[in-house]
Amino acid sequence: MTKTIVVKIGTSSLTQPETGQLALSTIATLAETLCNLRRQGHRVILVSSGAVGVGCARLGLTERPKAIALKQAVAAVGQGRLIRIYDDLFTTLQQAIAQVLLTRSDLVQRSRYLNVYNTFQELLRLGVIPIINENDTVAIDELKFGDNDTLSALVASLVEADWLFLLTDVDRLYSADPRSVPDARPIALVSSIKELAQLQIQTSSLGSQWGTGGMATKISAARIAITAGVRTVITQGRFPRNIEKIIQGELIGTHFEPQPEPTSARKRWIAYGLVPAGKLYLDEGAIAAISLAGKSLLAAGIKVVEGEFDTQDAVQLCDTNGNEIARGLVNYNSNELQKIRGCHSRQISTILGYAGAETVIHRDNLVLT
Repeated sequence: MTKTIVVKIGTSSLTQPETGQLALSTIATLAETLCNLRRQGHRVILVSSGAVGVGCARLGLTERPKAIALKQAVAAVGQGRLIRIYDDLFTTLQQAIAQVLLTRSDLVQRSRYLNVYNTFQELLRLGVIPIINENDTVAIDELKFGDNDTLSALVASLVEADWLFLLTDVDRLYSADPRSVPDARPIALVSSIKELAQLQIQTSSLGSQWGTGGMATKISAARIAITAGVRTVITQGRFPRNIEKIIQGELIGTHFEPQPEPTSARKRWIAYGLVPAGKLYLDEGAIAAISLAGKSLLAAGIKVVEGEFDTQDAVQLCDTNGNEIARGLVNYNSNELQKIRGCHSRQISTILGYAGAETVIHRDNLVLT
């Protein structure tokens, strides 16, 4: 049976930790594995980090640059080198590939989001393996994915993949960092969103000196993917052949079971594709109404409005401690909400001087996160 498989490999797996030089044997094995999956009839997408790391090695830099302009310049040097190596390997294996460089803005605008979807569908229909990376050369902080774990989860959600593999420098998820805590407990299966939320990962938010993602970003990525119905696996990048073994049923790595009822594509776009422009802090009654009863958000339940945003912008809905509960598209801008927050819906027209929507965020434009 044909499956859609997204594989993300991080810089820590693509490069030698001591030097930052490419781990060519790992890359070659990965290419062979993905080609085997294609020959079995599966649709395959690769999300590959490494442009900045490869650029550093090419330019003789001993550590990852911190200045944005320098990092973007280094990425421009490294991306060409990286895709050249992939193209040489896949050409030898008689497999067509395509380079796809994305920025967050490609997923923010609904029309561009759908265009990206259509492009992927055509590439997969043609039997091509898209190789995706964030377009580090032009991306700005406000519109960055931040890490390729998040990017791969968003891509897996977009194409409604069956599997997402997050290849990293450890063999699975642990209750603490096994490199510093000898008795850290391995975690083989995470079976629900609730269980995922309860995981307390005692690792840094940063990974190796060459990469940008750590275990915390992989857990966030897994959350995005499983809410889209994508089974997600964290496993060791040095052994790409494990991907085939896992698909065949071997319990290698940490598996995150997909939600039985995934959210709709549009709500996933609202929750994870858009960049929130502000925050609304809600009282307990409003939180219960939207999270337990599936209701729309009314002005009466809003205690604090934070940020400047326009009508139909995405905002975060938070409890009074700042914990995010949901996201949604607002029917009022921030100035209007400052005036009507805490008020009954029937008072809105009097306060604003014109008739507006009864709801601040309609439940069709609201998704729990």
